[in-house]
Amino acid sequence: MAREKPQITKKAAVMALFYPDEANLTRLLLILRKSHPKDVHSNQIGFPGGQVEVDDTNMMATALRETYEEVGVKPKEIEVVKSLTEIYIPPSNFNVYPFMGLYTNPQPFLLQETEVEELVEVPLVDFMDDGNIFIEEMTTSYASNVPVPAFKLNGYTVWGATGMMLSEIKTLLRQVL
Repeated sequence: MAREKPQITKKAAVMALFYPDEANLTRLLLILRKSHPKDVHSNQIGFPGGQVEVDDTNMMATALRETYEEVGVKPKEIEVVKSLTEIYIPPSNFNVYPFMGLYTNPQPFLLQETEVEELVEVPLVDFMDDGNIFIEEMTTSYASNVPVPAFKLNGYTVWGATGMMLSEIKTLLRQVL
């Protein structure tokens, strides 16, 4: 049973970053978050991003700043192509604003050691493969044994808010590919 969204939520923004690899094949960047005892999103796969700070002028500025902080990509090097559907995450009480961006001249990523455990660089062909989508029963902070759609990407199960964002991105890409 879904929880009702409270009137006051925290705000965050994330970046779905697409870039060419050394072989000029398109990849999508995900990260494995560090394990933190009090963070409900610790040790999960997600997009670079995080909470709004006072100096952020808008949600896109938050996504760009956080992407720079977590993986070292300068905001001016990202072409933001689209904002995606805002999503509410009940366990952490966050409204998350996702964006899609292109990083056409990639440099080596620089991980923020305190936040990012590992980069998960997903080939676009694997992301678009319907064989990598499945239903898994998950237990969340507010429900047990819930069947949820999930992606199997680079050996990781990606579900929840990130999975929902990935589904929207995949739908958009299918319209143009």
